[in-house]
Amino acid sequence: MDLAYKRMSVVNVVFLGIPGQPDWILIDTGIPGGAKAIVAAAEDRFGAHPPLAILLTHGHVDHTGSLAGLLEHWKVPVFAHAAELPYLTGEAAYPAADATVGGGLFTLLAPLLSSGPFDFRPQVQALPEDGSVPFRPDWKWIHTPGHTPGHVSFWRENDRSMVVGDAFITTRQESIYAIMVQSPEMHGPPQPLTPDWEDAAKSVRRLAALEPEMVVCGHGRAMRGRGMQDALQKLAGEFESIARPTSGRYLLEPANAANGKAYVRKSE
Repeated sequence: MDLAYKRMSVVNVVFLGIPGQPDWILIDTGIPGGAKAIVAAAEDRFGAHPPLAILLTHGHVDHTGSLAGLLEHWKVPVFAHAAELPYLTGEAAYPAADATVGGGLFTLLAPLLSSGPFDFRPQVQALPEDGSVPFRPDWKWIHTPGHTPGHVSFWRENDRSMVVGDAFITTRQESIYAIMVQSPEMHGPPQPLTPDWEDAAKSVRRLAALEPEMVVCGHGRAMRGRGMQDALQKLAGEFESIARPTSGRYLLEPANAANGKAYVRKSE
């Protein structure tokens, strides 16, 4: 199996490559302070070979927190969607977290998470515009905005595998208890950190329409098979009642300079 993930406290990092082979890729880098653990896990799986590249589903600190440390160890390129680059090159900060949605301890703590700006120049660059994934011709990237403007998911059609970041997740991220227990259940993107619910709904429906066989999310356990497919279809069909909050600062309009921080909708 060439697709594996490691839980780093509250978030997953993904290893894409055949164990023992040098041509592997890392997807996302987890929370700050995890670089040594990621390197150790990578060396256990692939030996002392650095990844060919690091791919980012998006740039929130729980997905890029260990990127700087990893880039000190591995001199490799980093790829993200072009719409995400302003948040990864020091040009813009993410919208402030909305502590009024979701409930639970994580919601209250979310505003304490850094929203940037983050600067990973010169390694970070845009993914190819044609949807291809560098070094992995069997994979494609899919623009899935909503949680962030340049959020992407990764899709391999031949075995219907999908890496979705936070486009949807398989644990209730707003609850610390659910995060720790990790009982697999289908949820929309983390509510306090999702500033565009219209795009978020479109992205879930776009992914559900592909009918994946296995999904690896940024938060929660990987899921596969009929139970996952049924849950994903239900989430897509009933997104507004299942995932979308009933109130909140970004409910009626996406984040902007007046109600949050700079956010530009760039749906495809």
